[in-house]
Amino acid sequence: MSGDGTPRVPDDELDGWAVTDRSSETVFELPVARVVGHTAVYDDQDLRSTVSSLTGGSVDRMWRFFFATRLEFTPALPPAVGPAAVFTTVRTQANSVFKTRLRDRGFGEVSKAGHDRIRVATGDRASLQAYEASIETSVVDVPVEGYLAVWSNGGEFRLAGGAYPAASLSDLLGISIPGIDIDPDSFRQELLTLVKAVR
Repeated sequence: MSGDGTPRVPDDELDGWAVTDRSSETVFELPVARVVGHTAVYDDQDLRSTVSSLTGGSVDRMWRFFFATRLEFTPALPPAVGPAAVFTTVRTQANSVFKTRLRDRGFGEVSKAGHDRIRVATGDRASLQAYEASIETSVVDVPVEGYLAVWSNGGEFRLAGGAYPAASLSDLLGISIPGIDIDPDSFRQELLTLVKAVR
């Protein structure tokens, strides 16, 4: 955990990413507690600034992002109520909030895709929900893929995920983007690597 209450992400995994927002806010409420999320949001600013420059500023937006959240229960869950007892509720609420945040960031046509489970760096197993969405630009609509992972560790919950273009921006926008790997498979692998590294 970092000094501001957000989860820790190893610096060597964040090369090329910049923090665009840190916040602590009530994300939802359970019958027994208010759930506060301590969140850090990261943007691939190299990709954003490069595309903006190559399009003369006509296409300037967040293309992909990554976030990590630590959930805090206020008041703390009673000893008789462990993480397993509220996991399903937390996962459901977290997915609802994630869909809202995608829409808030300008991603449209958000819908659930596949579901999986993954092992994260803490050794825990996380529920991984995939999403499909789109980005509407002045030039073309860009298909998007996103993921949200939810897991508990040491009695605390972690959420991590993000979204990225699911097709080549060069092809869609009709521009060459030198020096940046814009392959959707690379985007997916990098996002999942970041998710797994959250502590």
